[in-house]
Amino acid sequence: MITANELKTKGIACLEENLANQPEAVITVRGKECYVVMKIEHYHYLREMELEAALYETQQDIAAGRFSKESVDQHVADLFTE
Repeated sequence: MITANELKTKGIACLEENLANQPEAVITVRGKECYVVMKIEHYHYLREMELEAALYETQQDIAAGRFSKESVDQHVADLFTE
């Protein structure tokens, strides 16, 4: 963990030090966890996993027949009448 004060005084060196051996670091403000910082490579990996999960979920919905071929206007109207 990195305190906000450490980050203020040490700057980017503090982040580099904390991220040298771990993918993420938590920044605390007044003793509370507030932010997470990570190397860009780790962020891209997490984003890719998020997109893979969304694609898998969509494929499962299509395979199970949970989709509609109606217009956007009809779909929105259906949502409000349920």
